[in-house]
Amino acid sequence: MGWVGRLFDARDSFARMVLLDLAGLGYLIFGPLGGSRPPATQWVLAVIAFSLGLVLHRRPLINLVVQTALLAVAIHLVDDTTINQVGASWALLELTMRAEATRTIWLAAAGLAAVALTDSIGEPLPRILAGVVGLLLEVGVPLLLGLVVRTTRELTTQAQQRAAEEQRRRESEARAARADERSAIARELHDVVAHHVASMVLRVGVARHVFTDLDPRVGAVFDDVHGTGTAALADLRRLVAVLRDPDTVRGDAALTAIEPAALPAALGAAVDRARQAGITVEADIDPAIASIDAVRGLAVLRLTQESLTNVAKHAGPSAVARLTVRMLDDAVHWEVVDDGRGPVSAAVPGGGGHGIPGMRERVEVLGGRLTAGPIKGTGWQVRTVLPAAAEGVS
Repeated sequence: MGWVGRLFDARDSFARMVLLDLAGLGYLIFGPLGGSRPPATQWVLAVIAFSLGLVLHRRPLINLVVQTALLAVAIHLVDDTTINQVGASWALLELTMRAEATRTIWLAAAGLAAVALTDSIGEPLPRILAGVVGLLLEVGVPLLLGLVVRTTRELTTQAQQRAAEEQRRRESEARAARADERSAIARELHDVVAHHVASMVLRVGVARHVFTDLDPRVGAVFDDVHGTGTAALADLRRLVAVLRDPDTVRGDAALTAIEPAALPAALGAAVDRARQAGITVEADIDPAIASIDAVRGLAVLRLTQESLTNVAKHAGPSAVARLTVRMLDDAVHWEVVDDGRGPVSAAVPGGGGHGIPGMRERVEVLGGRLTAGPIKGTGWQVRTVLPAAAEGVS
């Protein structure tokens, strides 16, 4: 609506009325060029018009009726009715801009025109014609200006509504597209991945019962594989459920969250799994990590799982790894270092990502930076600092 809308905003009606009253007061004090000082009656009518205009600035219809009545009185009592004419015209402008029904506007304009024409009753024809022409200024101009402002405001509102509807339509289409994509992923996870994991768990369970005289160490491996597969299958089923019905969670962050209080135990379980695979793991875990937010908590867990998996894959089961998780100034300092010795074993703990690139992406989303590379000798180091939630991604 631009400057027109700002100038005639309904919230500024009082300010407009004050300016109009000041202009009228200046007219009374200084008078028209070459004119005489206004009589007391004109002052009284003007002050009443000024005061009621301020009081009734939020009630345009009542204000118009009052100003029109004052104009009718002024026509019969004073010679110069300019103040009351302007007051009635301005009241018509305010009503035209703000009235809900157009019928009210036309009836009010007709009433004001009828009162204004009473000044020409019994006058010669030229005076009557001059009065009719004067209606163009007294009634026509405020009516036209008010209709322009009113139409401009309505067009702006319609444009905003169309823009909002278009935005909602695009968001709805985007949500539908995401829902279709989630459904496709859920079908693939259920039909392919979950099926194969369930098959492996079943076969390991059968093997545990068929081979009754297994070496205890082999039995322990079978138990670990069976437990890992069962846990993975449960995680897959929960993920499929979330993908199919995301409204069951509290937002995107809930897809990648863990209860903070459970984080130390989850890290301990990851370390135990790595030790069962033959890796010597020295863990230095700050108990304060139980107070971090859920998103960073899961990131720490997944980084630990992936790094210990990489140690088992590339350094071998006889390698020595050190896990360090510290809280400093509400930032998580995480590091895994290994000595890089030993042959590679097939029995490795389950990881949580897609290697170093996946770990780096996870860290960068949270506002951190992952560094990974060889250290002196034959070892390998992976480390990062996850900043406080307010600095990263909440």
